[in-house]
Amino acid sequence: MYPYYEQEWSVLPPDNNRRFNPAFNMATIRQAFSEAVERVRMPTPTRLRDLIRQIRAARTAAEERAVVNKECAYIRTTFREEDPVWRCRNIAKLLYIHMLGYPAHFGQLECLKLTASSRFTDKRIGYLGAMLLLDERQDVHLLITNCLKNDLNSSTQFVVGLALCTLGAIASPEMARDLASEVERLMKSPNTYIRKKAILCAFRVIRRVPELMEIFLPATRSLLSEKNHGILITGVTLITEMCENSADTLMHFKKDSGNREIVPNLVRILKNLILGGYSPEHDVSGVSDPFLQVKILRLLRILGHNDTDASEAMNDILAQVATNTETSKNVGNTILYETVLSIMDIRSEGGLRVLAVNILGRFLLNSDKNIRYVALNTLLRTVHADTSAVQRHRTTILECLKDPDVSIRKRAMELSFALINAQNIRTMTKELLLFLEKADPEFKAQCSSGMILAAERYSPNTRWHLDTQLSVLIAAGNYVRDDVVSSTIQLVSSSPAVEQTYITNRFWESLQVSNHCEDKQPLLQVAVWAIGEYGDMFMYGPNDEEFERPSESELIAMYHKFLTSAQVSTTSKQYALVSLAKLSTRLQSCVEEIQALITSFGSHLNVDLQQRGVEFSQLFGTYKHLRPPLLEKMPAMQVSRMSSQNGESSGSYEDHSPDLIENGLGDEQIGTESNMNTMSDNTNILLDLLGGSDLSAPNTITSQDLSVQKKNTLNANNDNTSTSNNQDFLDLLGLDMSATQSSTTTTNLTSNVVNSTNTNMNNVLMGVGTGGGGGGLLDIISTASTAPTNGNDLSSIMAAASINMPSMDITAANSLINDPLVTTAALNNVSVPQDPKLTALNKNGVLVQLVPVKTNDSMQIYMTTTNSSNTTLEQYLFQAAVPKSFTLQMLSPSGSVLPPGGAITQEMRVVSTSNATLRMRIRISYVADGANVLEQTEVSGFPDTTPE
Repeated sequence: MYPYYEQEWSVLPPDNNRRFNPAFNMATIRQAFSEAVERVRMPTPTRLRDLIRQIRAARTAAEERAVVNKECAYIRTTFREEDPVWRCRNIAKLLYIHMLGYPAHFGQLECLKLTASSRFTDKRIGYLGAMLLLDERQDVHLLITNCLKNDLNSSTQFVVGLALCTLGAIASPEMARDLASEVERLMKSPNTYIRKKAILCAFRVIRRVPELMEIFLPATRSLLSEKNHGILITGVTLITEMCENSADTLMHFKKDSGNREIVPNLVRILKNLILGGYSPEHDVSGVSDPFLQVKILRLLRILGHNDTDASEAMNDILAQVATNTETSKNVGNTILYETVLSIMDIRSEGGLRVLAVNILGRFLLNSDKNIRYVALNTLLRTVHADTSAVQRHRTTILECLKDPDVSIRKRAMELSFALINAQNIRTMTKELLLFLEKADPEFKAQCSSGMILAAERYSPNTRWHLDTQLSVLIAAGNYVRDDVVSSTIQLVSSSPAVEQTYITNRFWESLQVSNHCEDKQPLLQVAVWAIGEYGDMFMYGPNDEEFERPSESELIAMYHKFLTSAQVSTTSKQYALVSLAKLSTRLQSCVEEIQALITSFGSHLNVDLQQRGVEFSQLFGTYKHLRPPLLEKMPAMQVSRMSSQNGESSGSYEDHSPDLIENGLGDEQIGTESNMNTMSDNTNILLDLLGGSDLSAPNTITSQDLSVQKKNTLNANNDNTSTSNNQDFLDLLGLDMSATQSSTTTTNLTSNVVNSTNTNMNNVLMGVGTGGGGGGLLDIISTASTAPTNGNDLSSIMAAASINMPSMDITAANSLINDPLVTTAALNNVSVPQDPKLTALNKNGVLVQLVPVKTNDSMQIYMTTTNSSNTTLEQYLFQAAVPKSFTLQMLSPSGSVLPPGGAITQEMRVVSTSNATLRMRIRISYVADGANVLEQTEVSGFPDTTPE
């Protein structure tokens, strides 16, 4: 140890021996002796591999828990006794126990002790434990900040790397702000290992605390000029994160660095990777560094979005990547997929877009299910950019409807609906009907609704449209949504009389098939509605198609089968009862049989059916002369606009307006309805509503009144010569009009009220979807009220009849009563104003924005929800609440299904009753991929709503 010429230090006296320190030597001896005694006294702990072997050998979960609990107890004991010898081994075992899902929080402080150790092996286990056991919710993690700062200044690159990894994993906002300057300094380190780790750490810090982006911005200038692929890929990742999080940073890279630099640099790097020779260091299945290529393509996509110059600079390299990349391996398919996304997202040339779609078409022919799913998903997102190019692969897409994988079938179905147009509607409908017949139950509802929308938009003629609606009802069975039933009823109602007779005969034929009544309840509902509505034409009209018509007794027997069957739903029986009541005015005989069948429901166990039976029975007795006008045919219902396919539209408020039922009103009638405030006598309006005559002009009956009061000439009761009696109507309403004042109204105004409200009464008689008490006419007019009304509108008239509608809010009730008025308001050309928008919610691709517009006495708020995700949102519901000092009125939304790229709008009106600040709490619910999603938030920042 020492030079040979030096005297032996141990034999020198203490005064001359500089190396001799009695106190130090004795302390060292005592420590070594104590450690030896401890090793003898405490057995050696189990090694990690032995613990893993014991846990894997456990046959039951109870045995595994016993092994884990025993080891955790031993580890706790060593922690309490401050055993520094085996701390590292114990923490390693504890981390494995934590990975199995058992609690391991008691080892947090021991991890901090290991990070403070000078040994690298201890630091490695300590930092690993800190990343797994600590997070910003634990106050303990703040104690590690000083240790991280010390290790970031270490001279050992591996220690610095450990600290950077830990900081990126568990950094809280406070910790990130404290150590951001250290990370920025290490980003300029000449050591490529440390530099790469620092860039990744900066990426995690920016994602956690976006406002720290400016600190790292200067250090990114030189990242794209590096030769090391590790620094290149981390640098591109960091720049991509910055551009995605901040529009200002994106403009900085475009303007400050300039497209002259950043885009050409990325193009140069990508070109070298494609055309460069074989590099064993970066080769993956014959492709040079595919990870870096994917990162560069993604950054190019961000830089070229809505930028013509940048897009032009990268068009050539994208074409080279698309044509030179090998497709036999998944590595090449990954690069091609990113290339397609970049081509479709930038301002690329038309030929390049066709090339991208063709690449996706080749993906559809791949045997790998994942690649086929990715292709369908991407085509669904890009089909609107170049529909003609996607149409070339329609046959392949339709073949995917037969794929055994459920996810592929779903995406193929959605893409098929997006491809439907006026030229291929017949072919696509035929294929989709075959799919609908064999589809899984979870597909039938969405597929049937999509087919109805497509047929409504692109149907070549009414006959084909009716046949398609019937085929959908038969194929989808009980999985049909309510919108399909209402759409079919509307279509039949608005069709010519010849087509109404034809489809009614087709409905009757479909009911003769076994099990159609039980397994296809929506079909039964539409069929009995059509038979009841057009029973006279069905039974006695011209039979050009030579259908086999039933006799009246056979028809009544079929209704008896429906109404007494236990397999028929209550809703279907509601339809059948109303239809049967209408048949009593359509058929020439069998009225007694119909009356007996309806009367039998007066004691039914179901309250709704019992109520209908009692109400309709009254129309066969004392008030039998009211039955023909009350059960008159419904006017033709016309949709105010064609429903956009899959809910898509151009984005204006008019396009998103709900499908309004116009009830056969013309423009002149709608314009005249605005003058309803000139009516002052409630009695006259009620009599007009129910087919009576004006009290002020008892001997005057207009031609339009006669058109409403006319009866079917085939009615066996021969009531067509009877005249409606005003007092009968008043007795039915239970109103005492002995002191009624008379007033005169114009003939046009009277006819408008009759025409606009007759359909409402028939709709009430329909009773579709009502609960136990909302079943029929007497629901509305059974209870009289003596409350005074001004008679200026229909709602005040109905208020006199004490309207009672359970399970319906006041907005929905007013919408039902004021149907013509709502229609009139909704038909106005209203568009969403371009005022400042308030973002209420932006989560999971769902963006909800509110546009408040202040008026003289209220505030109009326009809600727009857009869907930028790849999933169709079903059963979408927007709810809002305001403080008690405000009054909120919500109009009907434009829809309840939100497809990718689609939008839903809704208008709200807020009136302030005091000097208060408007705050709105909203709740949004929808179903995405079968999962129910509920979001709640609060919105403020509305303009002042103080009443003037």
